[in-house]
Amino acid sequence: MRSDRLKKGYDRAPARSMLKASGFTDEDLRRPLIGVANTWIEIGPCNFHLRRLAAKVKEGVRAAGGTPMEFNTVSISDGITMGTEGMKASLISREVVADSIELVARGNQFDAVICLAGCDKTIPGTVMALARLDIPGLMLYGGSIMPGRFEDHDVTIQDVFEAVGAYAAGRMTAEQLKALEDAACPGAGACGGQFTANTMATACEFLGISPMGSASVPAMDGTKDQVALDAGKLVMEMLSSGLTVRQILTREAIENAIRSVAATGGSTNSVLHLLAIADEAGVELEIDDFDKISSITPLIADLKPGGRFVANDLYKAGGIQLVAKKLLEAGKLHPDPITVTGKSIGEEAQKAQEQPGQEVVQPADKPIKSSGGLVILKGNLTPEGCVVKIAGHDMRHHRGPARVFDNEEDAFAAVQEGKIHAGDVVVIRYEGPKGGPGMREMLGVTAAIAGAGLDDSVTLLTDGRFSGATHGLMAGHVAPEAIVGGPIAALRDGDMIQFDVPARRLDVDLTEEEISRRLSEWQPPAPRYRSGVMAKYAKLVSSASKGAVTG
Repeated sequence: MRSDRLKKGYDRAPARSMLKASGFTDEDLRRPLIGVANTWIEIGPCNFHLRRLAAKVKEGVRAAGGTPMEFNTVSISDGITMGTEGMKASLISREVVADSIELVARGNQFDAVICLAGCDKTIPGTVMALARLDIPGLMLYGGSIMPGRFEDHDVTIQDVFEAVGAYAAGRMTAEQLKALEDAACPGAGACGGQFTANTMATACEFLGISPMGSASVPAMDGTKDQVALDAGKLVMEMLSSGLTVRQILTREAIENAIRSVAATGGSTNSVLHLLAIADEAGVELEIDDFDKISSITPLIADLKPGGRFVANDLYKAGGIQLVAKKLLEAGKLHPDPITVTGKSIGEEAQKAQEQPGQEVVQPADKPIKSSGGLVILKGNLTPEGCVVKIAGHDMRHHRGPARVFDNEEDAFAAVQEGKIHAGDVVVIRYEGPKGGPGMREMLGVTAAIAGAGLDDSVTLLTDGRFSGATHGLMAGHVAPEAIVGGPIAALRDGDMIQFDVPARRLDVDLTEEEISRRLSEWQPPAPRYRSGVMAKYAKLVSSASKGAVTG
């Protein structure tokens, strides 16, 4: 066992002595040491319940003959930090999660690792760490929050963000906003639509790195404890069989994950995260691959923010497993990639149980739309590409004048003050991976636009990114970003910008010579951070088109 290097032999007596001080016995130390990487925090609901699940995971590990050793890492709640300077920490936390799990696992020579994740960046961060370590391991998703109830209908945190815009526009009273605020998040679990957390949880089942059927179970459902117990036992089976993470994270598995995002109308953040996971697994993947795969994958799951249903509805309908089965039956899924159970994803998908009469997941031959929810646009504004989610709206063309802002706060204020009008193209720059630094999500702005009733007439582009709850014709991850002299840095108020989704183009009505002339006179703004983790990240991070990785 790998862990024997840490605990076996007379010369390791000091290590054993210290471990015994923590409560481990000789019998414990004769067993395999299994790292239980927890992302628990009490700041926000997404990861709040993971202590309980970790206890069940450890119970399962012990029952299967291992010794669990739990440790914690960080998490940043996107929903809480959204629209503030603190949101810049979110994407950076993905790297810190991956780095810290890798460090603890290498330092303690764990024989296997099981990771518990909840909020958006903890999911890819844990999987990136597992890919680096390439030992037996899996990711267990904490599950979705239940929907809230407001004025006799289900609501999610997306509704609260959009209500802020509605209130500012005089379309909602202060009393209604307060009542919605109090009702939208009724307990523990990640945000309830097919936002980033549930998108990445779906992708991880399709990757095979999470047990099929585990992610769909809501956070506070009575069966979630059993899911955690079984996951603890499963990681021991992986250790016994010698199944390691990179055997699972193949090119075909990653293509399956991209298909799951397209088929469910998932978050644009999946592009960043799957690029990063592929990079850690040594799998070649390019941003254009997302468009190619999405264009031949039907949209079959009717999920918020573009659709009608939430994650709990999907669970009752048959879960993520049902989405896999529908794609498998349509020939839109690679059936052979192995999963953490030791079975192929094709075998696992066949086990799906469909609830009679369910409306959440449609047959692939009668899809909601014939192609998936993600497209990649290129053009003279974004030579390296940008990401647009087209699920849930029908805008495919837009031409309008640029309204240029150098930070998110100024753009949000303009929307709230009624200074953005139908036909405008809102441009938010210097919010990219380096420029932010940290590539903030723009849900505050996009939700305010929607709340003001402008989501069908105003478009937006940014070198930052979007929440999975964003909808409307919004282009994120514009690359190269402004801080490195990307064309977005040359834009001025009034420049005419054109979205052409069918042609996969995003352009400004300027000649290349004019763009070059403006950039020759341009000077980047001073760095917002000159020391600490933010400055370190800005120095190391790659383009969004490469996954915004720091390795």
